[in-house]
Amino acid sequence: MRTFLRGLIGLSIALPVMALLLIAGAWARELWLAGRPAVSGAEDTNPALVARGAYLARVANCAGCHSPRGGAPLAGGLPLGTPFGTLFSSNLTPDPETGLGRWSADDFWRAMHHGRSRDGRLLYPAFPYTSYTAMTREDADAIFAWLRQQPAVRQTTPAHQLGWPYRWQTALAVWRLMYFTPGDAPSQDEPGIDRGSSRGEGGQAASARGRYLVQAVGHCAECHAPRNRLGALRDATGLRGGWVGVQGWTAPSLADPRAAGVQDWSEDEVTHWLRAGWSPRGAALGPMADVVAESLQHLSEADARAIAVYLRGLPREAATPAEFKPAPPAQLDLGRQVYAKHCADCHGDRGQGRRIDGQPAYPPLAGNRAVTLDAPQNLLQTLADGGYAPATLAHPRPYGMPPWRQVLSEEEMAAVATVIRQSWGNQAPAVTTQDVLRLK
Repeated sequence: MRTFLRGLIGLSIALPVMALLLIAGAWARELWLAGRPAVSGAEDTNPALVARGAYLARVANCAGCHSPRGGAPLAGGLPLGTPFGTLFSSNLTPDPETGLGRWSADDFWRAMHHGRSRDGRLLYPAFPYTSYTAMTREDADAIFAWLRQQPAVRQTTPAHQLGWPYRWQTALAVWRLMYFTPGDAPSQDEPGIDRGSSRGEGGQAASARGRYLVQAVGHCAECHAPRNRLGALRDATGLRGGWVGVQGWTAPSLADPRAAGVQDWSEDEVTHWLRAGWSPRGAALGPMADVVAESLQHLSEADARAIAVYLRGLPREAATPAEFKPAPPAQLDLGRQVYAKHCADCHGDRGQGRRIDGQPAYPPLAGNRAVTLDAPQNLLQTLADGGYAPATLAHPRPYGMPPWRQVLSEEEMAAVATVIRQSWGNQAPAVTTQDVLRLK
């Protein structure tokens, strides 16, 4: 008994001491990072640099998070739901009181590279500095030069709504100690890092350019990589898929050809899909439709091709498919009735899709890997809330699907989803009513 009490007392002393040491180490590291000199850069507003910054800001989709719905572009205030609470994006306009008007190029670089605001405050990684840390100083300066040319909007960002202990800067410092290491910005002479607008060359140089655009500027891993319970990316370079915030969507694995991998696509197919958001193999829906509309469709031909080269070269993931078991006959019968009544007119009685005036309109469901993912969440989200491909220059008039949440019961939605996943050669696990209820 005495041995047990001694151990308990020792543990009660050791744990607070260890916690204090961890906190002290985290803040000591932050002081060291704050004292590191910024990579040399220059504040410049020449037209070529501003134009380049406009292009890079498009590729990075800055407006996607920093432009509130129906509000002024880049004025911030967009709520970003996370498992830890709600964060609000900051004002990127050059307003001196509420935006970046008093920031220098060095301040902006430290935010992008070190995740630290002008006032020294640590930034939450919902702002993807965990990816931007690999961006070159020259590209960061170009984006900042473009932001400085935007109309100033005075709009205060709401305070973040986070629970304990996530609202504490100390908790964030400890998180950064465990999970964030500032990257060494690649040299402008490194293959694939283009000093102009975007002129990657084929082969190794194109793959390097594609990697830079995917991993740094486009920060694709922020959605397409798995996270641990504290929100840190796991294996960001593998792009093995992950959850998209609290929106209920899955970003499929780009390493698995059964999911969203393009290793067996041609380079031309991938290049076209990135800029169009649509191909006979499937359409971009949900959060990815926004990414295509606001960002990827504006890629130059060379950069889209460079990304295609890189993605096609990703190592294939040896994923084990979920066990396939045919659904009960009663569920399949109900699903066929729902499909014939609500789906066949557009998607065909054999899931073959439909063309209008010779142009693709409704994607095929037969052989469509987007509907046979192991997890059915994306299919159910589309059924519940509708599916709308992005309007792009390459595909300016996409056809959409209405939401069925108010029309179909949970049982009917599960049944039609199951029929889609188990017909015309598709083989994926059945969908249950509980899967549908989780959408709520």
